[in-house]
Amino acid sequence: MGSQYNSGRGYPDALFAMAEGFESETGDQFENDERVEVIVKFNGDIESAARELMAEAEVLFKEYAIITIDRENISKLYSYSQIESLELPKNLYIETDFNLNSTCIRAVQGQNSGGLTGVGVIVAVIDYGIDYTHRDFRNEDGTSRILFLWDQTQTGTPPAGFAAGAEYTKAELDRALESENPFSVVPSRDTNGHGTAVAGIAAGNGNESNGENAGAAPRADIIFVKVGTRGFRSFTRNTELMRAVKYVIDKARQLNKPVAINMSFGMNNGSHTGDSLFETYLSDVSTEWKTVIVVPTGNEGAAGHHYTARLEANKTHEAEFFTASGISRFYISMWKNFVDILSVEIVFPDGSSSGIIGIENQIKNIRFGNIMLTVIYSQPSHYSVRQEIYINVQAKGGEISAGLWKVIIRPSLIADGSIEMWLPTVEEVTANTQFTNPTKYLTMTIPSTAQKVITVAGYNDRLGNIAEFSGAGSVCTSLQVPDIAAPAVSILTAKNGGGYDSYSGTSMAAPFVTGAAALMMQWGIVRRNDPFLYGERVKAFLRLGANRKAASLYPQPDFGYGTLCLSNTISFLERYKWGGNSQWLQT
Repeated sequence: MGSQYNSGRGYPDALFAMAEGFESETGDQFENDERVEVIVKFNGDIESAARELMAEAEVLFKEYAIITIDRENISKLYSYSQIESLELPKNLYIETDFNLNSTCIRAVQGQNSGGLTGVGVIVAVIDYGIDYTHRDFRNEDGTSRILFLWDQTQTGTPPAGFAAGAEYTKAELDRALESENPFSVVPSRDTNGHGTAVAGIAAGNGNESNGENAGAAPRADIIFVKVGTRGFRSFTRNTELMRAVKYVIDKARQLNKPVAINMSFGMNNGSHTGDSLFETYLSDVSTEWKTVIVVPTGNEGAAGHHYTARLEANKTHEAEFFTASGISRFYISMWKNFVDILSVEIVFPDGSSSGIIGIENQIKNIRFGNIMLTVIYSQPSHYSVRQEIYINVQAKGGEISAGLWKVIIRPSLIADGSIEMWLPTVEEVTANTQFTNPTKYLTMTIPSTAQKVITVAGYNDRLGNIAEFSGAGSVCTSLQVPDIAAPAVSILTAKNGGGYDSYSGTSMAAPFVTGAAALMMQWGIVRRNDPFLYGERVKAFLRLGANRKAASLYPQPDFGYGTLCLSNTISFLERYKWGGNSQWLQT
């Protein structure tokens, strides 16, 4: 065990303060929770360190773990040489807001054109629940197509290796479907319809419409994880998604089947450069087994939640934004070059000021009436040279006054000068909270910014234009851009409670690509045309086969490499296969 970390007010102490204080960096309340989850990257024996601190360690993948620990012991983690990096969990929100012909999926489903339906492949959906009684998720004989359903919100028998939730097998789901009251047998429900809609696009078989509204991979097996909160407030933390991804990949490996995973969640709380432990975990775990992970770009394109500017030394800069009525908290995540030195001042809607808060106040709490303002100057991690200035505003009772706010930035030493600021997502603070002079670029939500996931933008396939809400990447194509775009406007899919309904949002675009990936893996892995067709290889061929407009440059910050066209992708796969049966071997 190493020496106790004790560097005054460094990054570790800031992390401890955020967990100890009224609110964490994530915006999650810890004051009523004696034990806190921490994401760690580690080496060696992490379980012995956890035992010494009377904590629980869940090893998810190689050097990634979640430690559940008493709040007062968080700082002690830094005294262990096994700990390489720590990160508090953050909240994720579903990306809310049929067009198999426009995606060229229908063209490969027919018997005369490939007959790809997803047989032998698993489509896994991680979401807020599924209506397992819906006929689109049942076989012709009425039995369930769902192999496993892990409901993290239920109390029951959790999956092996996990401490919470209830796991239901296909046999248990079949018994429930035979019952007059299925939910008395398997009490897992879809509470908002989102997960049912997403699963319908990716893998619904259209049984309720005689096949007319079938999804992309109608004969794929299904694994569903209903994410929960494990003792916290009623939103999903990224730790729950991390557990869900491990569970799904472990199941797919046990079943010896490739898996395409859909996660239609997103948040703005982070650097948007793919360097958080959550994002690097997804990138690293995506290389395990025969796996594809698909994430939407989010619905922040027109939300006005991203602001960028170039600062000049000794020249004051003001960023203005409005807050909507009815919200009780918001944050601003500001990122800059660590070399640049500046201070900030927050001006409230009534004109009162926080005063100037500089680097000498690395953690500053200020009370204004019922409002608590916290400003945290974080330090660079060993993943990034950038610095976050995190500004959190929380009403300790009632609401935050709606109106115009200002962030006054006073630079002193400037080498680079670029700053990026993000407000919370639409799902958190509504579209009426926004910067007065926003940019639509770099509005892809986290974790669509992870390097090795497939990132899906949304477009209106009836008009051919990008959906206004779809999150965009950078105008500098060397930085993050979407991989591909798929239909996201007025998508007809399975409805919670039976039947079908129309939905919009990039959440609906992602499962088109998830289903397409499942069909690709059926062609490659199940049919032995390309046994290594998973991971980044799937992404590469999806990009190659995308439809692109003539005389336009790609990749684009909104469309990425073009719109999904699976028949083109399969054609390219066939062409490479014709080049020799060993073309998939890496040289």
